[in-house]
Amino acid sequence: MSKRIQAKYKIDRRSGENIWGRPKSPVNKRPYGPGQHGQGRKSKLSDFGIQLRAKQKLKGYYGNILEKGFRRVYTEATRMRGDTSENLIGLLESRLDAVVYRAKFVPTVFAARQFVNHGHVTVNGIKVNIPSYRVRVGDVVEVREKSRTMALVLEALESAEREIPDYVDLDPKAMKATFVRIPSFDEVPYPVVMEPNLVVEFYSR
Repeated sequence: MSKRIQAKYKIDRRSGENIWGRPKSPVNKRPYGPGQHGQGRKSKLSDFGIQLRAKQKLKGYYGNILEKGFRRVYTEATRMRGDTSENLIGLLESRLDAVVYRAKFVPTVFAARQFVNHGHVTVNGIKVNIPSYRVRVGDVVEVREKSRTMALVLEALESAEREIPDYVDLDPKAMKATFVRIPSFDEVPYPVVMEPNLVVEFYSR
């Protein structure tokens, strides 16, 4: 099981962007890095630095996946046919915690990981508590009946903060979502610019 090893908003502030598009992000008020030297003059990044930042931003967006797990996803993407950067995004969006987040069962991707870990979700009627579980096209992800009255779920579904993408078909009353298709990079509703091509360059050095 992966765990978040740092405050999530430090990921925002390190990148200098509100990568989840949340109104509570400190970047909205303090658009500089964390720590006492955060406001210092920024040096120009090397090509390696640009690639590293792109990798950290994408990895952080999905709940700050640990490096070992993220590299494993990249390696799988390279073995698939087609464009590696597109494959990488498709694999990340197929994670169970990502689908739970896209379906708006929870307010954040971090909450999605915890929600899955605690056994509140089923896939095709079977309880799954592994956030990195690969959801297949046509799979139905559902909030377990005993978990449907949780304030976290009800508030997230009613929130207008995010829209549900076309590749997830939600039945809000039944609290179930069908993974319609693996999305292309252009379909994923990132609040900021992501550059998976730079992530591929970083790992293929």
